Amino acid sequence: MKWERLVHLTRDMPVFTTGFLLAGSPSPSAVRRQLDRWARSGKVTMLRRGVYALNEPWARQALHPFVAANALQRASYVSRQSALRYHGLIPEEVPVVTSVSRLRPEAMSTPIGSFDFRHIKREMFFGYTEIEVVSGQNALIARPEKALIDLIYLTPFSDKAGYLEELRLEWEAGFDGQAFQTMVAQTGSRKIERAAQLLLELKKSQGQYTTL
Repeated sequence: MKWERLVHLTRDMPVFTTGFLLAGSPSPSAVRRQLDRWARSGKVTMLRRGVYALNEPWARQALHPFVAANALQRASYVSRQSALRYHGLIPEEVPVVTSVSRLRPEAMSTPIGSFDFRHIKREMFFGYTEIEVVSGQNALIARPEKALIDLIYLTPFSDKAGYLEELRLEWEAGFDGQAFQTMVAQTGSRKIERAAQLLLELKKSQGQYTTL
């Protein structure tokens, strides 16, 4: 495969896979060798074996980390701290892209950043939506209410008042209390129910709304 052909095929794709390029290829091994050479020369970035992104100036724009996270583990969506920060519910920057996945837990470092995937059971895999994070690039991201639930579910002792206070949640940033309560009930988790009750009490003590 020639470089011009690769650019033509992938420049509108934020991420592409070896499998996409190998479809119908008479020489898979030659394509893999070319990808390795282009990665070494800086024309493409290998996120992990078999997953690549075209680099600028050949790509139309830089790859968004949330889109990369979805590609690194297919059965996943961005959640927890990263989604809470994206939606404006926590003030701190998040240096690692945090996701939840139906696959195995995994932490990885790539040329475009670090990623952390935590496993959740099938019944907890809901409450996310597809969002255009930059023009032409869409990512699956938890709704703010589900991002908070995922964080509570996966963090030890997160149903304690001290932990919830330290989050410094900014409730006015589009948090839907009714949707949160519905999702809490859907999880069937006593831990999450306890945390939800503590959050209600915390909001009351701060003089905010009396319902989540």
